[in-house]
Amino acid sequence: MTGPLTAVTGASGAVGGRVARRLARVGVPVRLLGRDPARLPDLPGAGHAPPAPYGEPEAMRRALDGAHTLFLVSAHESPDRVREHTTAIDAAVAVGVERIVYVSFQGAAPDATFTFARDHWHTEAHLRTVDVRRTFLRDNWYLAGLPAMTGPDGVLRGPGGDGRVAAVAHADIADAVAAVLLDESTDHDGRVYDLTGPEALTLAEAAEQLSRAAGRTVRYEPESREAAYASRAGQAEEWEVAGWVTSYEAIARGELAAVSDAVPTLTGHPAQTFAGYLAENPDSYRHLLPGA
Repeated sequence: MTGPLTAVTGASGAVGGRVARRLARVGVPVRLLGRDPARLPDLPGAGHAPPAPYGEPEAMRRALDGAHTLFLVSAHESPDRVREHTTAIDAAVAVGVERIVYVSFQGAAPDATFTFARDHWHTEAHLRTVDVRRTFLRDNWYLAGLPAMTGPDGVLRGPGGDGRVAAVAHADIADAVAAVLLDESTDHDGRVYDLTGPEALTLAEAAEQLSRAAGRTVRYEPESREAAYASRAGQAEEWEVAGWVTSYEAIARGELAAVSDAVPTLTGHPAQTFAGYLAENPDSYRHLLPGA
């Protein structure tokens, strides 16, 4: 392992873990960070950082000391997430990290419909104020989320109207991130890439594809805003329920419908379709199979 060290956060997760494996596979020195170090993967040449919650500056400085590049996966949703992100960024800058690649969200804006997308905008805004090379990769909904949000009764419910969503596979996000991290030129500095699938589906169309894959009827049931909040009341704290509901509302308002060519441009291969994802990941809809 030779070359500058890359610190990968969220390395036990769906995106961070994939990115870490791709980097280690080609011999990039990697340091893995995660909420639970015991869950970090064992990869050739990869070191494990001690526990370093984003919101604890001293722990983050220790974990990032000596790193040239930080791949920053967003923290778990919480009312304090922006502060956690800015603390992690400031810790990285304090120990001399030269480059930060951040996974954001498509349509990140201070007034985004999806409340968690506002967190990403504020994080991006802070990153723009510090002296560091930076790249933002804004992903759309995850393809995996479409079957996951469909109930065992075969109904996908939410206030998504007939809006479209250009959902993207975790693997495609990881491939795009790895491509950026492995390119040490300045070509990606200051760039914003929207990471999407190759198509924008309505939730009704997604339900039709789930029906074909599962061999049973799966349907989309549009909800009003009031019904959506009422059906989810008591399942989580208010801020989290608001995030769930507004993610559908962002679809209804067309904020997640734009299809980007960033995945094929960065990776050299097509982005995965929802049908292709379902064919490769039958476990994702196992709860929808007849008799499940």
